[in-house]
Amino acid sequence: MNQLLKKTIGYLLIVLIVFFAIISLLAIWDIINVQFIFRKIFLSILTIFVTSLILYFIFSTLFKSDK
Repeated sequence: MNQLLKKTIGYLLIVLIVFFAIISLLAIWDIINVQFIFRKIFLSILTIFVTSLILYFIFSTLFKSDK
């Protein structure tokens, strides 16, 4: 379970980073207007990260393996 959770969080962060990079490239080439998009993306990533951290803590505390 621990490995699956780590992989899932890792893939989620990878997807978010790729999404942020695509938005950044589009903004550099003036294809989209990024007046408030960067703030929203940053707050979204921060929220997802904090939520993932809390969920990881809960899962690691409640579902400890008896090795």
